[in-house]
Amino acid sequence: MARIDLVDLAQSYSGNDADPASFALKPVTMTWRQGGAYALLGPSGCGKTTLLNLISGIVTPSRGKILFDGVDITPLSTQKRNIAQVFQFPVIYDTMTVGQNLAFPLKNRGLPKNEIDARVAEIARLLDLEPFLSRKAMRLTADAKQKISLGRGLVRSDVAAVLFDEPLTVIDPELKWQLRSKLKALHRELDLTMIYVTHDQTEALTFADTVVVMHDGRVVQSGTPAELFDKPAHTFVGYFIGSPGMNIVPAEVRGREARIGGHSIALNRSYALPAGAKVELGVRPEFVDVATPAPGLISANIERIDDLGRVRFARLRVGDVKFAARVPPGFSVSGDVAGLVFDASRVHVYADSLLVEGAA
Repeated sequence: MARIDLVDLAQSYSGNDADPASFALKPVTMTWRQGGAYALLGPSGCGKTTLLNLISGIVTPSRGKILFDGVDITPLSTQKRNIAQVFQFPVIYDTMTVGQNLAFPLKNRGLPKNEIDARVAEIARLLDLEPFLSRKAMRLTADAKQKISLGRGLVRSDVAAVLFDEPLTVIDPELKWQLRSKLKALHRELDLTMIYVTHDQTEALTFADTVVVMHDGRVVQSGTPAELFDKPAHTFVGYFIGSPGMNIVPAEVRGREARIGGHSIALNRSYALPAGAKVELGVRPEFVDVATPAPGLISANIERIDDLGRVRFARLRVGDVKFAARVPPGFSVSGDVAGLVFDASRVHVYADSLLVEGAA
């Protein structure tokens, strides 16, 4: 187990002299604590797998270095980094039994048989594989095979970190929740540093204590699921996390007032924004209520109502901008126009896509 430090780490597949904007991973410096559960979250091509491969040693960085517990391991091979990696598709030996598969990484390291048997029994218990230990792996279902692959990654107690590269892609949707919950329980019990790559926000938010959101090769925010939801540091985080995502609306902001489409919104903080910046307001649909049109409220044209059972969201347009807002319980929507009531404490201001704190 290890604390992992990334120091000015960057990667270019076109050479170190390439345009910095073309780097697959722009320079990143951050620390991941020992025993933490982390998720690298973002769309395809954002750099998350590149970052994972840099940590594992599959790829050598163009710039920067990687430290495990303060030791520079950047030049070391994957084997010498003492990490375990679980891939998108199960990596197992079909002709071996489940027990033999789990024992294989330990036998390679020459551990005594009694230690191997004890560790295999523990991991099999944690993954509910005990009934299958003597069965050939080829005869099992896809989800059972992926459990074996997970177990092979977790069976070594001395690893610096366990890396997961979208490990639930081949799993049926109804089983994904069970395996995510199992991984979370395993993390608590084994106290291993785990890093989980995914493009699925549900997987990231339910597994990780800290979610690292990536966009266009950059880490745009790192924080707890609550921090990412309540206070996105970048507009991308706002609309990528949440369902529906955050409303991002062009606005004029002066002091404690914002104007959208000629209507005024009171703000909880005062803002002095840089000249020429692209200014936007961000507010999650959960914190804007649909209301009967009235003077002083922003008017929006209703396009449809999405009834999700527990909550209803109205899909609207404010001028040319798409918008989503909560329909309060018991509120009856009539006509094609509605007013919008904002929770001022939940309205954020962004300049050139970055959160501006404002003055209290």
